[in-house]
Amino acid sequence: MLRRVSDLERRKDHHLDIVLQEAVGSAGPAIGLGRYTLEYDALPELDLDDVDLSTVLFGKRLRAPIVIGAMTGGTDRAGEVNRRLARAAARVGVGMALGSQRAMIVRPELAPTFAVRDAAPDLPLLFGNVGAVQLNYGVGADAIGAALEAVGADALNLHLNPLQEAVQPEGDTRFAALAPKIAALAEHLDVPVLLKEVGGGIGARTAAKIAALPVAGVETAGVGGTSWAKVESFRAPEGSPQAEVGRRLAGFGVPTADSIRACRAALPDRVVVGSGGVRTGMDVAVALALGADVAALAAPILEAAMRSEDAAVHALETLVYEVRVICFCAGARTPRALREVALIDGPA
Repeated sequence: MLRRVSDLERRKDHHLDIVLQEAVGSAGPAIGLGRYTLEYDALPELDLDDVDLSTVLFGKRLRAPIVIGAMTGGTDRAGEVNRRLARAAARVGVGMALGSQRAMIVRPELAPTFAVRDAAPDLPLLFGNVGAVQLNYGVGADAIGAALEAVGADALNLHLNPLQEAVQPEGDTRFAALAPKIAALAEHLDVPVLLKEVGGGIGARTAAKIAALPVAGVETAGVGGTSWAKVESFRAPEGSPQAEVGRRLAGFGVPTADSIRACRAALPDRVVVGSGGVRTGMDVAVALALGADVAALAAPILEAAMRSEDAAVHALETLVYEVRVICFCAGARTPRALREVALIDGPA
């Protein structure tokens, strides 16, 4: 007997199709990480083999400061993509973040689409993912904790996405009084909690609010990469206010570079994951130089993974080697040392 496909599952597959087939970037390189490069040092005074990219995050050692960013889950197709991504991440030795686990919380039969540990037992670091706004829609700490335990998550990305929800046809927009619930959740869970945006970035005002919460850090997901407002504009009925506003506001928010700086200033001793338009090793290096502990990217690895696991591994290995060469040519023995290298700002 065929299982009935839910509206939620259709939405998740539709998201995948849109990201892969449509132009959903929030902005060009002029306001993204791509406007920067690092000062080149022709006399680096170290060997290429001296560069050590290994990074410890939440007690887990990564081969390089790279995480496959949150993408998908909730359908059979998404489950296969997640397993392929997890195997690639494990082979290369980098981290991975799941897409929103709300699907498995409201429909427990979808849990296997997020279960990647069986496919990749050596995956060094796995982030779970739930929308913060779901705390205002009846999703409690116990349910979130159970979802994280079910997938073996080492940390939680609690995502903030008011712009996406506002233009999503079935969006959840009750964002009032979330901060106390976030604080209670972070204190309840046994894993570190990070607050992350989904393409609108985290600016100084938001970072200051986050600094008052008992969370482990943030993921910037700033303007410069995929715009989920624009993704939702493709799902909204053509000619509807949501469709038009989603397109108009695709670049609304805080550019990734500015977001990393603001978050590092407000959270000097907490984790900052730089994301939003990370496409290349130079983008990773720039994010690290701006103050990020690690960088996360999604779209380029998803595109490779849709071809094959080996293609995803190749994309990741190339990225790792590019970061290694940049560190070598900038005289930076470690990723942290990139913060001492001069950033060169290109034309706006």
